[in-house]
Amino acid sequence: MKSKIKLKSLKPTQREKKHYLLLKGNFSKQDAEKAILDYIGILGYAKAAPIFVKNNILAVNRNYVNEIKASFAMSEKISVARISGTIRGLGK
Repeated sequence: MKSKIKLKSLKPTQREKKHYLLLKGNFSKQDAEKAILDYIGILGYAKAAPIFVKNNILAVNRNYVNEIKASFAMSEKISVARISGTIRGLGK
């Protein structure tokens, strides 16, 4: 009989807090990643931990939102329409 191993989940205070960016423009995920890498580099990219939740919604560590916004400001294809602490807040 196999025993169940319970994985400990992180406490809410230990979780990484995310903000969500609604992006607009004619771009691909590779274009967005390249814009971020060109502006803040590999170390900044790792600290910001950007993850595409949907096609045009990017989750980012909340401490690096300004850097990510600046990287998209330098790009001609991508712009930030809205920023929210929840995905649901982007729809309003």
